[in-house]
Amino acid sequence: MRRFFVSSGELAGEEVWLPKEVRHHLVNVLRLGPDNEIELCDGAGTICRCRLLEVSKKVARVRVLTRSHQKESAFPLRLVQGLPKADKMDLILQKGTELGVGAFVPLQAERSIARLSGEREQKRLERWQRIVEEAARQCGRAHLPTVSGALDLPRALAGEETLRLMLWEQGSIPLQQALPAAQPESAVVLVGPEGGFSPAEAECARAAGFVPVRLGPRILRTETAGLAVATVLQFLYGDFDRPG
Repeated sequence: MRRFFVSSGELAGEEVWLPKEVRHHLVNVLRLGPDNEIELCDGAGTICRCRLLEVSKKVARVRVLTRSHQKESAFPLRLVQGLPKADKMDLILQKGTELGVGAFVPLQAERSIARLSGEREQKRLERWQRIVEEAARQCGRAHLPTVSGALDLPRALAGEETLRLMLWEQGSIPLQQALPAAQPESAVVLVGPEGGFSPAEAECARAAGFVPVRLGPRILRTETAGLAVATVLQFLYGDFDRPG
């Protein structure tokens, strides 16, 4: 069944007027008419099965048939990603959402080539949020990951995760040695930009409790490294063994 995200306020009543972006998809992409059923989610686990009452380019209205709540089954994981070049962040957000990442924090690192501020940052953030929503819709995820604006390192490192990993080639240990046998409550993974972390940044992360780890003999690209670790963590501690 086709799934769309709307605000929790829009799901409050028994009938829901759909926002413009959902109407556009229904009319121009799916070409659905009255009596078809769709799912509406609020991004926090609420799922409503709905029947289309009317749908056009100007207005779309549904009736809520059933309501349910889905708990998040993915291992709680935050990805702090050094801002990469070009549109690589789009890929990281899309695939990270599919892999169960719960929060994305773009990091304005010393060696980040991309620089965001002002109106440009706001437009990029709106784009990132659309990518996350679309990825969650496509993969059937009822919980929307959060995406923050670009942060500096001290703010990006702040958090209470019990497992704190920094992907760094220098002075690091194999990932397997850093992973506890007992499931941690949550994790944060810190990934540098294309140029990696400066020594000062690495020391700052160490002081914040991050363990530097490496992923075998090959150096992975910045857009690959975080996704690789997210996959391992979801396999070991997450929901990869659960049915859909």
